[in-house]
Amino acid sequence: MKSKNAQAMTILMADDDDDDRLMTQDALAESRVLNDFKYVSDGVELLSYLRREGKYADDIKYPLPSLILLDLNMPRKDGREALMEIKSDKVLRRIPVVILTTSKEQEDKIRGYDLGAASFISKPVSFDGLVELMKALGRYWVEFVEFPVNNSLEG
Repeated sequence: MKSKNAQAMTILMADDDDDDRLMTQDALAESRVLNDFKYVSDGVELLSYLRREGKYADDIKYPLPSLILLDLNMPRKDGREALMEIKSDKVLRRIPVVILTTSKEQEDKIRGYDLGAASFISKPVSFDGLVELMKALGRYWVEFVEFPVNNSLEG
């Protein structure tokens, strides 16, 4: 049953793998999760997006996300470094970050949670598994979680 509060949200994925981004977008569509899906390819681009710098300055075209899906292993700035910067920022730290990665390392799980990740999820190996994951994520983050009314960049 859909919550009366269920609404479209912006999901921002940071992942350097084009196939993973495309599969996630397709899985979200297949799972019928209400969303606006955006993506970036590394931690540098992620922080530029969140800080509305450069090509991401248009806050209508690139709205602040309600949820970040974060891969750990990316070039230039990996997910661990990006997560540390996000959670150190007094405004950006409000955005929930779900680590979605191929890593199964216990150290990555511990460090991710220590840095403020909301969840740590290993990427499913099949598309059907990814669809099921997106359904579960969508149900939780869209239907049940309550976000502040104005999650703006104001401190």
